[in-house]
Amino acid sequence: MSFRASVLTLYPEMFPGPLGVSLAGKALARGDFALETVQIRDFGVGRHRMVDDTPSGGGAGMVMRADVLANAIDSASPAGDTRPRLLMSPRGKPLTQARVRELAAGDGAVIVCGRFEGVDERVIAARDLEEVSIGDYVLSGGEVAAMVLLDAVVRLLPGVMGNAQSGETESFETGLLEHPHYTRPAEWEGRTIPDLLTSGDHGAVERWREAEAERITRARRPDLLDD
Repeated sequence: MSFRASVLTLYPEMFPGPLGVSLAGKALARGDFALETVQIRDFGVGRHRMVDDTPSGGGAGMVMRADVLANAIDSASPAGDTRPRLLMSPRGKPLTQARVRELAAGDGAVIVCGRFEGVDERVIAARDLEEVSIGDYVLSGGEVAAMVLLDAVVRLLPGVMGNAQSGETESFETGLLEHPHYTRPAEWEGRTIPDLLTSGDHGAVERWREAEAERITRARRPDLLDD
């Protein structure tokens, strides 16, 4: 079974967006993964299909209703659907490459894109939503975050990357940031490729890459080296 993503959103016209081009776009066209969007407003209440209401206890903004979201989730993910249910949220657990690999190894995901001030807490608990964050900042909604997550997952699906090994040496795959890359021309604006990389000594090249990866990680992300 191919990976199947169901995205619940108030703006389905945003998809596939960047997921429709390059590697992801080719994979989508081949059927390596399936992407469907569910319009949350179709499950809204009243004549105007309302999906939000004022926050209990007062405060600014509006909150997405539990009943509306629950009905949308139940429609996209009925009983027996084993796909994880994700809520893109700045308060969620940070997305990691390890979690991306777990998702890529599964059947797909149901992804809820929040809007406004947030989502009624009751539906998060009642529908077992896993809150996921792509960084310590706030977006206008969960759609862009959902695209980031799906792009990271789709590129790991079988057959999507032409050279599967290229995904095994990237940043975070080994616990380190990636080593520097060089290519022709040999000299550019007075800067040259390190001689060792053109020496033909593959063992020395590998040792250099490992040392550089550790150096860059220590300088930029020392938290990744913490025991």
